[in-house]
Amino acid sequence: MSDLTKIPVTIVTGFLGSGKTTLIRHLMQNPQGKRLAVLVNEFGTAGVDGDILKTCADENCPAENIVELANGCICCTVADDFIPTIEALMALPETPDHILIETSGLALPKPLLKAFDWPAIRSRITVDGVIALADAEAVAAGRFAPDEDAVQAQREADDSLDHETPLSEVFEDQIACADIVLLSKADLAGEEGLARARAVIEAETPRSLPTIPMTDGIIDPRVVLGLGAAAEDDLDARPSHHDGHDDHEHDDFESVVIELGEVEDAEALKASIIRLAREQNILRVKGYVAVRDKPMRLLVQAVSERLRAQFDQPWGDTPRRSQLVVIAEHDDINPDAIRAVLAA
Repeated sequence: MSDLTKIPVTIVTGFLGSGKTTLIRHLMQNPQGKRLAVLVNEFGTAGVDGDILKTCADENCPAENIVELANGCICCTVADDFIPTIEALMALPETPDHILIETSGLALPKPLLKAFDWPAIRSRITVDGVIALADAEAVAAGRFAPDEDAVQAQREADDSLDHETPLSEVFEDQIACADIVLLSKADLAGEEGLARARAVIEAETPRSLPTIPMTDGIIDPRVVLGLGAAAEDDLDARPSHHDGHDDHEHDDFESVVIELGEVEDAEALKASIIRLAREQNILRVKGYVAVRDKPMRLLVQAVSERLRAQFDQPWGDTPRRSQLVVIAEHDDINPDAIRAVLAA
């Protein structure tokens, strides 16, 4: 079967909070006449991104075409989770024209590309392209140090930094695997910030890549879909820190789900989440909150100390509950300490 007759798949990768879900929601709302299916891979046991996308379901991407896998990295559970899910999407009564995969923010994209070489699906789908999202403001601020001189300077200044952190390796692998890099939150970075972020990306990419600024997930779908990259056949051009390893693990990261019940003061909760980032090095907090006397659920999305919260839809028949997924590096996860801050 030629690539022209295979179902194209777009992999959307990017660090925590880079805007992957916002981009996919935009693509769902602007499908260019295509029938879409979406696979969301969450890190943690309580899904949020999948629920957000299901609120955008329509005839071009009905709810049954949106599948969430929350039991770990799909590239680590190929036979048990990934292959059966892809086969189920391809077996829908109306076969999707294009499949979008949102990876976990902690995922390494190259092992996922290798999964597309499995005989069960290789003849039927192709990786149209890998889209890496990078938070322009964060990259411009130097939160990742991909060049050796900067890493060496950190090593000399702090004995604890005798090797690159797992977070920077994830970032570098995502960029190196991409066909296009989207600099999200371009409005927050400004022109100077975008220029600095581009310089970091260009220093990291093994080949010339389009690097495009984006705000609020809005980009012409024709720019990111229909690339025809056949990325599964192009692995050598996409180097990884983990090349030569038969597998990889995400033991550097851990998540905990916090149940809070109804919350009296939403502003106090927001302050507590920011405090977590500041005092306990929490990377990511996301979830839904039931605020007393409010008929709508509060959607919370936090990346480090940057937090967004909005009432997104009525609870309806769904039980009112407050559930937050908290993600951090392994050594920084202390469930009791996290609960103590949030419960306060």
